[in-house]
Amino acid sequence: MKTELKHINLSYQTNSGKECNIPLSYQTFGKELFSAPVILINHALTGNSNVSGTNGWWKQLVGDGQVVDTNVYTVLCFNIPGNGYDDFLIEEYEEFTPSDIAGIFLKGLELLNIKSLYAIIGGSLGGGIGWEMLVKRPELAEVFIPIACDFRTHDWLHAQCMVQKFLLNGNDAPLQKARIHAMLCYRTPQSLNDRFQNKYNTAKNKLESEDWLEYHGKALNERFSLKSYQLMNHLLMNINAEEERLENIQARMHLISVDTDLFFPASEIRMCFEKLKGKKKNVSHHEITSVHGHDAFLMEYKQLNNIIKTILLQKETEQLQETCNKAKQ
Repeated sequence: MKTELKHINLSYQTNSGKECNIPLSYQTFGKELFSAPVILINHALTGNSNVSGTNGWWKQLVGDGQVVDTNVYTVLCFNIPGNGYDDFLIEEYEEFTPSDIAGIFLKGLELLNIKSLYAIIGGSLGGGIGWEMLVKRPELAEVFIPIACDFRTHDWLHAQCMVQKFLLNGNDAPLQKARIHAMLCYRTPQSLNDRFQNKYNTAKNKLESEDWLEYHGKALNERFSLKSYQLMNHLLMNINAEEERLENIQARMHLISVDTDLFFPASEIRMCFEKLKGKKKNVSHHEITSVHGHDAFLMEYKQLNNIIKTILLQKETEQLQETCNKAKQ
């Protein structure tokens, strides 16, 4: 499935007061706009708008006959401006916050004449932007599914992003070094130890785990620019949706955590759930069990698909029951 990369040219003033012109790019998959319920997918740090099809980074979740079925829904995904997928970069990236990206996405929806969404689904940074969007527009979506993320960047994650920032500001292979450090945060000690078991590659004269980390560092360097990675790290470092406004969100919220996540610990997401549960009826919590840590939301597809399938079926069942009740009246 190939879809055209489209653009919306818009003007935006950041929270810091900077005026800028943004060529917001996006892709749609599945049903034509306005012919079916719209699901907005917010991509993660190294993701992009290409969520489905042969090269789609979330093709195990989104596509023909998948849980997010492109035969049923219109799937929309914006590129975070400056992620480089559309060749647009932001030099003064520290002028932007996740709140700004949320504002830009909302303006994009407005210019597309999309007044409401069936669902917002976002993993990691993408979920954080989803929180920011719904704080600004509480009535925007019927369903919200933030995966492996919270409504704010907590101290541990902020500290890891600081290390990333130091590495990215260096002169010697900054992208590779930052990516190697990040991979150790996306995964867990058990995940790496179980996979490599101290195996030594005699041909390369190094541990296989070392070779794997170097591969990921080089691979990112080939498909990401320094500026785009600095921006994305900066955004991850500064998620901060207003906590006192979370209870105003009208969407049915389904928080999904990973039990071994080192970036967005499951304990923090459960704490968010407990706080919201005391104030709202339409909130639930689900947890992925995995040795792989944060990256489990990109690896444990059987669990993730089962969770999201249950969520979407629940909504469909409720709508069917509502229709039946109206018919009886």
